[in-house]
Amino acid sequence: MEIFHKLDDVPVGFGPTLVSIGNFDGVHRAHSHVLGEIVGRARQQRAKAMAVTFEPHPVRILRPDSGLKLITPTPEKLRLLKASDLDAVLLLPFGRDLSLMTPRQFAEEILHKRLHAREVHEGFNFHFRHKAEGNVQLLAELGRELGFEVKVYPEMKLRGEPVSSSQVRKLLRDGRVSRARHLLGHAFSMLSTAGRGRGYGSKYTVPTINLSRYEELVPKDGVYITRTRVAEECFDSVTNVGGRPTFGAESFAVETHLLNFHPIELGPETEVEIHFLQRLRDEIKFPSVDALREQIARDVRKARRYFRGLDHSSKKR
Repeated sequence: MEIFHKLDDVPVGFGPTLVSIGNFDGVHRAHSHVLGEIVGRARQQRAKAMAVTFEPHPVRILRPDSGLKLITPTPEKLRLLKASDLDAVLLLPFGRDLSLMTPRQFAEEILHKRLHAREVHEGFNFHFRHKAEGNVQLLAELGRELGFEVKVYPEMKLRGEPVSSSQVRKLLRDGRVSRARHLLGHAFSMLSTAGRGRGYGSKYTVPTINLSRYEELVPKDGVYITRTRVAEECFDSVTNVGGRPTFGAESFAVETHLLNFHPIELGPETEVEIHFLQRLRDEIKFPSVDALREQIARDVRKARRYFRGLDHSSKKR
């Protein structure tokens, strides 16, 4: 998959293209459905399948006080988009000039002249350009004039629940990570590095890793069954998100206990990615460190049963 970081990076004559425009935060099931459609149709037409997205997220420019936290920061979003078998992603820098473009300017200058779009695929509630004046009806009108077709997708629901980035954010803020995983089509994850002070440069011999400071969306405080990737190796794990109140003055941390641990190499740049599978319980203050240890042992037993269940299910298939 080619990644173009600005419009001028797109080669002259690139295309024709089938395009979907959006923020793609989370790259959830509805996104994946649309992207799968354009990939399949592009292959039939010998065209290029392309996603057009923005950096930073437009809300952070247009409503800087919103405090928006992303489900998938840009590197993770690009990794998930790559898994859709797209030919290219155009990552448009979102600033004043782009925000002030009219819908006609966007359709004519970007979709028609630069991307040579044949088809544009969007969800029913798609809005674009200055003050979100553009919608799918206007886009279809512009397409008829400029020579591209617009395909509109209805709202996707799973068990009556809308599949949308805002709904996924709500579920994660409520700690409902398994339900969020159902809407996403993949586990919600956090990608960072290990926190400092862990003896870098030698074998890492402690089965608990604190994640470095993380600025994007974090699930509700609590204890979760997780899988943790350290560099290229994956571990079953239990992760605590919160302030660790048993130890006195609270300080927020994301702390992961690796279950099938063995000493590993861990440097300051080693990737640590935590995949959240199921919530175990709220974070609470225990009367003593010993009481906390007993609860952690119970959490670990529940997690091991969960992973044994997954192994049994996979063997039956």
